[in-house]
Amino acid sequence: MHTALEFPDLLQLIDERSTAFRAAVAAAPSLDLPVPSCPGWTLSDLVQHIGEGRRRWAATVAAGPGATSRTPAQGDAVAPQEREAVQAWLAASTEVLLAALREAGPDQGCFTGWGKTQMPDTAGGVARHQVQELAVHTYDAQLTVGEPAALPAELALDGVEETLFITCFTTSPWPHKPTAFDFHATEGRSWRLTADGDGARTTRLPAPGEDPDAAGVSVRGTASDLVIYLYDRIPADSMQLDGDPELLDLLRAWVPED
Repeated sequence: MHTALEFPDLLQLIDERSTAFRAAVAAAPSLDLPVPSCPGWTLSDLVQHIGEGRRRWAATVAAGPGATSRTPAQGDAVAPQEREAVQAWLAASTEVLLAALREAGPDQGCFTGWGKTQMPDTAGGVARHQVQELAVHTYDAQLTVGEPAALPAELALDGVEETLFITCFTTSPWPHKPTAFDFHATEGRSWRLTADGDGARTTRLPAPGEDPDAAGVSVRGTASDLVIYLYDRIPADSMQLDGDPELLDLLRAWVPED
């Protein structure tokens, strides 16, 4: 059964992934290490992105529905250089974000900058997206220190849908023959991304084997691998592919006009 994570669960996962991120940073011998999955970035760059970014999202959530752009981070937005101070700064950044989300509640309107998507422009939508940003960047940090871990299953299952809802929705016409992309998590949930003259949108599917319509290509893997793939951290051929894999290249290369 498909159910989105509840707001309190999202806040808890933000805290948990932030803690895991700090643990990976603490394990690094140097913040100058290159991040393999973020070309051109060092671990120090990733730390700055996480801390400053969470503070900017906190300010944006606090600005409410009237904001028309991301709000600059409030307070100390620059990561310190000392290792212990970095840990405290990252923890404070997380708490600033969590406090803003708690104060707003899940239904408060919020600028997101996503444009047209299948996700609501609310603090709840921001919280759902923050879980995935922190989860993927925690993977990046863990990979940097040689200890990458799979994303927690429930988090990743929600992440497949959330990522498809945001990054793969458009009303721009698909410039190729209409097709469908199926994503099957081995944990038992599936989604279909349909691309045609009306654009692209994602729907939930019944369990694999119960859907009578054939997709142009289907991707099957753990929910964690699907999320990491959708964030362009691993190649599609690291999972099970059925159908025409070249369609995935077309999807990657597609730049919708809206």
